[in-house]
Amino acid sequence: MSVPTAALESSICAPLSVLGQNVTVPLVTGGEVTYAALDYAASAPALQRVWDDVAAYAPYYGSVHRGAGYLSQLSTDLFENSRRTVAEFLGCRADDQVVFTRSTTDSLNLLAAAIPADCQVFVYETEHHASLLPWRDAQVTYLNAPRTPAQAVESLERALADRDPYGPALVCVTGASNVTGELWPVRELAAAAHAHGARIVLDAAQLAPHHPVDIAELDVDWVAFSGHKLYAPFGSGVLAGRADWLQAAEPYLAGGGASRKVARRADGGVDVDWHTTAARHEAGSPNVIGVYSIASACKALTEAGFEGLVAREQELVGRVREGLAEVPEVRVLSLFGDDAPRVGVISFVVRGWNSSHFAAALSAEYGIGVRDGLFCAHPLVRTLLGSDPQDPGECGAPEAEPGERSLNAIRVSFGAGTPDEHIDRFLRAVSELVRDGARWNYRTEDGRCVPDRGEAAQVPDTF
Repeated sequence: MSVPTAALESSICAPLSVLGQNVTVPLVTGGEVTYAALDYAASAPALQRVWDDVAAYAPYYGSVHRGAGYLSQLSTDLFENSRRTVAEFLGCRADDQVVFTRSTTDSLNLLAAAIPADCQVFVYETEHHASLLPWRDAQVTYLNAPRTPAQAVESLERALADRDPYGPALVCVTGASNVTGELWPVRELAAAAHAHGARIVLDAAQLAPHHPVDIAELDVDWVAFSGHKLYAPFGSGVLAGRADWLQAAEPYLAGGGASRKVARRADGGVDVDWHTTAARHEAGSPNVIGVYSIASACKALTEAGFEGLVAREQELVGRVREGLAEVPEVRVLSLFGDDAPRVGVISFVVRGWNSSHFAAALSAEYGIGVRDGLFCAHPLVRTLLGSDPQDPGECGAPEAEPGERSLNAIRVSFGAGTPDEHIDRFLRAVSELVRDGARWNYRTEDGRCVPDRGEAAQVPDTF
């Protein structure tokens, strides 16, 4: 998979309107500044369009699938129409199912619970923990971090060819790394998986917000993603793809909605007839507003024109990479090299700086929100940093004091709602911090690097 460049320059669109774009935050050095949200890879700000759609629906909120009243019927139609919208957004095949979940993590755990008992799972060590860890009841082969897209395909082909016994197999791979932003060769990996009788699930948590995802075109069996990374809040996710394993598996949750009929037996027990549709794995009252927000985001991105959104993001990626390259102390992390196509997710380290200290200074002195740590991808970040896999480190900041070496990195991420000024301020801040140092003293408190001051940060009265 690659990001086209030649035809994109003429189609660049303006940033989309998102919530929080005018929020101001206090600076430890005095005054306030408009907050620069550059942590899209963790949770992207909600699109204003999504918020408006949800607000318009809220007075009509009702129970789904169970009520005879007008609002219940309206909410049911909204819920099922949202399913169709997501299916269209993902290019689902006619017999694919769209199951609504709580997140990407929930989606992949659902699939892990649905795979055949003798299924072998193949996953790269470079995956986010949501993709790396759910397969606890399966025979798992962890593949080493590849250094080129071709090497990724080759290592997968070897592993699949060598599997013994030969039976059902599943490959799990990200579409875009949540650490480096690099695009993975999904279509080629899918072809390799299918050539060896395996299926493939795509973790599109970082891909779907930045790049079109088409299940049929990529020829993947399932796609998983989260609403909160797709400019939609409220804790909903999607697992979309082939229905057979999902229909054959026990319901992910047992309860109302998943069952078609429940009857007492003569021996005192109960017989249950479970749904074979997506409802089989959607027991309980669904998060209708969360589901609708995902559908609204899908529509908004489609109507805005993904080609123009990708074009503008690629321009921002180029500016960030060029700006960081001008600071010799900065090292950008990469698996596939500088020329690898990537989305708006870039991680780096700064020589002479603890990463938590640097991120804290960006926030406290410049009003810039980035992420520091291992990004819930511990093996990958340790590989990129050249540290021993057994070295300590957590998703948050380490216990190192400001100035001490840390086993984590800094991640800047952006997308459809990022204004140019946020990128310019970030690059200026990086340059100034490296050249002049922090203007404030910092200390480690509860595992986080924070400004050293005698009083707690003031929460705005309007919060």
